[in-house]
Amino acid sequence: MKSNQKMALSYIGLMGFGFPIMRYMSMNFDTINNNAVRFLSGGILILIICLFKFRDELKNIVDEPKIIFKLLILACFMTGNMYCFITGLKYTSALTGSIFSILAMPLAISMAAIFFKDERDRVKQKKFYIGSLIAITGSLVFVVNGGQAGQSSDFLKGALFLTIAIFIQSIQNLVVKNVSKKLHSVVISASTATLSGIVFLTIAIYSNKIIELKEVSLGMLTGLSLAGMYGMLTGMLMAFYILQKQGVVVFNIIQLIIPISTAIVGYFTLNEKINLIQGLGAILVIIGCVISLRKKQTEEGSQCIELES
Repeated sequence: MKSNQKMALSYIGLMGFGFPIMRYMSMNFDTINNNAVRFLSGGILILIICLFKFRDELKNIVDEPKIIFKLLILACFMTGNMYCFITGLKYTSALTGSIFSILAMPLAISMAAIFFKDERDRVKQKKFYIGSLIAITGSLVFVVNGGQAGQSSDFLKGALFLTIAIFIQSIQNLVVKNVSKKLHSVVISASTATLSGIVFLTIAIYSNKIIELKEVSLGMLTGLSLAGMYGMLTGMLMAFYILQKQGVVVFNIIQLIIPISTAIVGYFTLNEKINLIQGLGAILVIIGCVISLRKKQTEEGSQCIELES
């Protein structure tokens, strides 16, 4: 039990740094170059791990062309998702990104309910709609009251990009859930991240944005690569471990705490502040998601939540 608690606390703390790191890098790198370096660094690291742990599953990818096609589609969704997400972070804040990530939970369930019966059963519950409405109201309160004087237009622009990102992510999760029937989630994430990195790198080369990396110091470029690895190890491997050892319900509760750690880290590292009304909006989002994600005790063990990094 103590080891599980330590893992949960470590995950909350490390993820609290995750959003500020992405926010910081978004302010210092073009979005295309940012994602190209981060995804390739993190994806290659996880691929190396897969070569030792999931070698047989990697062979399955080569043997089944349909899986390759689905992974390519997944990479396209990931590319669009992360382009919008990083751009959104650039114009808002680390805390805003974490709040929108939470808001993606009920949205993803709603989208999945169209195709999957287990998710359809959940949206039939009245509390799902009540919770989702509270969460959406809270996010609107947070966004409308965001931005400092003279910066509100940029904040709203960033919020729009984040909204597009979580919408793409909800569709992306449908593909993940389908592919996960054939492959382990770690293999899916490694393949998707690497393919997305290649897509971003290709775009960077053809748009000549790659040239901008020549003007960046080696230290910053190394930092960006390490940020990609950090994101993969914390946002994916640690997340999967907690899901496996402690279950979906515990993991969801942990996810809902992350904006608090993000707010603390963002305050001290990026000097990010929120006003009282925004704080109330963030609390509404968390409460709404708790209500919408709650299930009967007998159903908890059968749920499987798919993640991206």
